[in-house]
Amino acid sequence: MNVQERIELLAELGHYLRSGGDAELEAAVRQSYLENRWFTEENVKKALQAITAAFLDREKLENWLRGYSISSITHPDKTIGLVMAGNIPLVGFHDWLCVFAAGHRAKIKCSDKDKRLLPLLIKKMGEWQHESWAYTEFLAENDFLKEFDAVIATGSNNTARYFEQYFGKYPHIIRRNRNSVAVLDGRESVAELYALGNDLFAYFGLGCRNVSKLYVPRGYNFDPLLEALHEYRELIHHDKYKNNFDYNFTLFIMNKIPCLNNGCLLLREEPSLQARIASVHYEYYDDPATLNALLQEKKNDIQCVTGRVAIPGFTVLPFGKSQEPELNDYADGVDVMTFLIRLSTAR
Repeated sequence: MNVQERIELLAELGHYLRSGGDAELEAAVRQSYLENRWFTEENVKKALQAITAAFLDREKLENWLRGYSISSITHPDKTIGLVMAGNIPLVGFHDWLCVFAAGHRAKIKCSDKDKRLLPLLIKKMGEWQHESWAYTEFLAENDFLKEFDAVIATGSNNTARYFEQYFGKYPHIIRRNRNSVAVLDGRESVAELYALGNDLFAYFGLGCRNVSKLYVPRGYNFDPLLEALHEYRELIHHDKYKNNFDYNFTLFIMNKIPCLNNGCLLLREEPSLQARIASVHYEYYDDPATLNALLQEKKNDIQCVTGRVAIPGFTVLPFGKSQEPELNDYADGVDVMTFLIRLSTAR
């Protein structure tokens, strides 16, 4: 398959998802939820819609790949090991897409939390274009990842240390914990505060692109924010989310940690970026210079920033857009396509 044929097949996958899929896809969605209660039908379909809109449009794919010199080889070139996370549905799809688009073969170790959806999508593509089977292999649960030319592995700070030991001698991209932040200035409209709720609550806040930390001006009035975010109160009816909310609230009370509570979210003043599920940290800033210093200090731990004002050194997304990455929005700012294409030229 040449690059144009691969683009056409990806566009066909987009058409399949846009048309609602079929009974097999519905079964995979249901099974994913039975195996992982965080993967509600709503969240899985949200992920599928986001992928379809941003990644599987023919024109977007062509414009994206036009910026790279992709090999004209019509069979898989290198073998790329992919170790995928499972925090939100299909979180590893973009890595697989890059490998496929670059003309390499993906050898995939799925997370046991997300092992149904991507294999089903690859199966569909194989049914439409048999040559595509050669570009993807899924490892069984107990199989070790071996016989590869390079690796892309995503995990926590702890697992990343093991990845470095195991994969360090190969060309690699190894990702660690990152979190996203929102910058408020106190002049946000109700609509903007409500949109921020999507950055906080989409996928129950489990993604690295979910906002887990707020930077607010000193003296900030939290009442409008808490009221706007109360519109997402239906989340508290999800048992796992509610259990986390109740557990964290109990911890705060027992440890006499002050927090703000609107019934579905806990806000705690805390400098760290990483917050517990159902809670968000906030930190005050006194002026733009102080804010810039705070953000620069944690730049390597920040995935993305949402807000309404420009921040030097950061691309600031509008409120509500943190979970809508485009094809060239590479995790951790590392251009995966450039990494993959260099492998083709390294003979």
